[in-house]
Amino acid sequence: MLVLLGLFLVVPILMALWVSFSDWGGRGSPFSAGVNFVGLKNYEAVTSGGGLAEQNFGQALRNNLWYVVLVVPLQTIVALALASLVNNQRLKGKGFFRTAFYFPSVTSSVAITVLWMFLFSTTGAINKVLSWVGIHGPNWFNDPQGVVRAILARVGVEQGPSALVNHGFLGVTWWDWLAGPSWAMSALILLAVFTTSGTFMLLFLAALQNLSGDLQEAAMVDGATAWERFTKVTLPQLRPTLFTVITLGLIGCWQVFDQIYVATPGGSPDGTTLTPAYLSYQASFTNNAWGQGAAIAFILFVIIIVFTLIQRWALRERAVSKRRRLNPVPVKVAGLPAGEVER
Repeated sequence: MLVLLGLFLVVPILMALWVSFSDWGGRGSPFSAGVNFVGLKNYEAVTSGGGLAEQNFGQALRNNLWYVVLVVPLQTIVALALASLVNNQRLKGKGFFRTAFYFPSVTSSVAITVLWMFLFSTTGAINKVLSWVGIHGPNWFNDPQGVVRAILARVGVEQGPSALVNHGFLGVTWWDWLAGPSWAMSALILLAVFTTSGTFMLLFLAALQNLSGDLQEAAMVDGATAWERFTKVTLPQLRPTLFTVITLGLIGCWQVFDQIYVATPGGSPDGTTLTPAYLSYQASFTNNAWGQGAAIAFILFVIIIVFTLIQRWALRERAVSKRRRLNPVPVKVAGLPAGEVER
């Protein structure tokens, strides 16, 4: 097993790392005599070069950041809601609902992306349904305008403040960073939530079925409502599963590629669906800038690690303070004063 992992995982990663520091053009071996070490040149080109490579990377990072910010919370909430629903003892036909909710996760991503394009086309079913309630649907896969900026335009805000328009990061102005996902990226965000929630539902469902019912019964005796039991009893016990779901969601969202490749080739419209994973592929296989493509891949790796550490810190077990241990909060039980409960 160690030999297989070394041959098919470790060695290719080390080769790609070397490519990111070289001027390899994609022909022959990256370790041949004609390949030169260029240091951080490839990394500088996409992060501080001031050219098209930096602007494309900044735009891809902006698009993917909005994708992560929206998809990860939505798919986690939807997955937990679905798991709670199918875990309900009073629900009839649990097997059917579990299969129905999980089915999009095992469907071919290419097939379901093509279906999504039909649904969100200008004359598709989504715009047709919106027209029934008096809403003129957008041109989903052809309008590059950000959703946030479109909403601001409806209320008369066409131009941002000079501090946001004249300054930026990675070749993209702060006004563009805050423009929100484009309509095309919004459709892909809904697609991601639709196709991944079923998988994470199974993880939450397995965790819910392994929880002991004693705490729930004790909370019911104490007069806790259903929402209080869920937020104060069930949810804290799901912290390990929540960590797993969010971690897998972050990794999947930062590596999104196939939906972009099928639905919006080249990151269209106007680069608003471009992601770092797709940009790495485009730089390597289309532009033959293999060093830049590898550099983008390793920058993306660092970003994933950083986000994983942040959410691990946010979901960590917090120690109870000494003052709280020595002075516990009195528990209220119907019909009994707090002093009687403590005794």
